Amino acid sequence: MSRILYRDGLVLVLDKPAGLPVHPGPGGGETLTRHLDALRFGLKWRPELAHRLDRDTSGCLVLGRHPKALRKLADLFATGRVEKTYLALVSPAPAADRREIELAMGPAAPDTPWRMKIDPDGQPALTRLQVLARAADGERALVALEPVTGRTHQLRVHCAASGFPIVGDAIYGGVPRGAPLHLHSWRVGLPLSRAKPPIRVEAPLPEPLRGAAAALGFDVNGWKDSADETFS
Repeated sequence: MSRILYRDGLVLVLDKPAGLPVHPGPGGGETLTRHLDALRFGLKWRPELAHRLDRDTSGCLVLGRHPKALRKLADLFATGRVEKTYLALVSPAPAADRREIELAMGPAAPDTPWRMKIDPDGQPALTRLQVLARAADGERALVALEPVTGRTHQLRVHCAASGFPIVGDAIYGGVPRGAPLHLHSWRVGLPLSRAKPPIRVEAPLPEPLRGAAAALGFDVNGWKDSADETFS
């Protein structure tokens, strides 16, 4: 299956396309969970999601292949030991090439618990950001984002609140609905064994993010060997 980025006895890592929800919603329609039975590959269990991505976010999505693997992955995600790097196109460009965004978050309203806002009394949230390429006029930048915590819509809210919303974000960026969200789960690192280095997986950039990155002069291949250095 072309969307499978990695498979072993414990985990699957899929390249989720933008626009595909991982869970059923009130409006019905296609979801990733409808296809999990086809990903057993000989096991009696179907794989289950170890985390989630927004419908409009593409890229690396981790699944556990059996209950023991899911428990292991749940612990890794809960304790912040999974390496997660996202790529996003933001506008305008951040002033600094590197920064940390530490802003607590909470639901925007009781009837929309999925929509978040900056809330000093909410849950702590920390994002690390590095600018990888920027337009000469400062209008856009390609950034790498590391969500140290894993709050709902964290990257989208943190970027918007910091003055450089993610391009195509109709919820937090103030643009019309229907534009593609330029947010991609680029790399994950899974420390599944204490005796071995983490399993590292990278999802290829989809269009239109790939084209936007190329227009800014970002060479994906040039960063193939820098997975450990992005936020060092």
